[in-house]
Amino acid sequence: MCGRLPDNVKVSFEFFPPKTEKMAESLWAAVKRLEPLGPQFVSVTYGAGGSTRDRTHETVARIARETSLTAAAHLTCVNATREEVDAVARRYWDAGIRHVVALRGDAPDSDGVYRPTPGGYAFAADLVEGLKRVADFEISVAAYPEVHPEAASPDADLDALKRKIDAGATRAITQFFFDVDVFNRFRDRAAAAGITVPIVPGILPVANFATVTRFAGMCGAHVPRWMHETFEGLDDDPETRKLVAGMVAAEQCRALAAAGADTFHFYTLNRADLTVAICHTLGVRPPVEEPAPA
Repeated sequence: MCGRLPDNVKVSFEFFPPKTEKMAESLWAAVKRLEPLGPQFVSVTYGAGGSTRDRTHETVARIARETSLTAAAHLTCVNATREEVDAVARRYWDAGIRHVVALRGDAPDSDGVYRPTPGGYAFAADLVEGLKRVADFEISVAAYPEVHPEAASPDADLDALKRKIDAGATRAITQFFFDVDVFNRFRDRAAAAGITVPIVPGILPVANFATVTRFAGMCGAHVPRWMHETFEGLDDDPETRKLVAGMVAAEQCRALAAAGADTFHFYTLNRADLTVAICHTLGVRPPVEEPAPA
């Protein structure tokens, strides 16, 4: 393994709102298992076109109400006017939610072309500005080490990130990636562009390699050949695949730590097992209870 880890590794976790009762059971089991790890925050995603707006709000509010976790809500620009987005943000503030993950959002139209909603926030930087007018939210935004699929160029993509930071964002969380050198180069380019907020690597444990490959194709993330070779032959062997996935993600995090990263954001897909194992290898563990005095 790569060298010694930082003394105080910090983590955060991402969940998505459940669609069914069974999915809700899986989500809350994952939340409860991850809660003792003391993450900086946990976030809940917002479906394409705002399709999960109510379920996202319910999930975030329940996390804030029933756990010790700091909950963050995703908000996007799509299919809502500025007034509607501002109203959702006020509901979060009134519910005690102080952290928002501000995103442009995916194109809701069938042709896959993003068009700003009439009367809405056009892009994530506009959304960040609007949220800051509503209340003094902590705001995280997205970053793309391998360039957003719709960006005109890497420089244009970096300019878009800087506009979000200048508008008031306090951290950037990256799209998932698997090549550590890609992240390191991106972090260095961001620093050279005057971006000084933390850029947190987004980590996706590979519970299902076919699913991850599909996700990667949708968002422009490169899956290295060595990963194909590593997971080859494990489609019908979930137990071995899980062990290999934990090893791969832990090595990725250790390599990132060796290059200076001390904070990681895990895309949990509402499962806790792999994330718990990886966090354990990073030294992120539940506090040890002291024995009661005799």
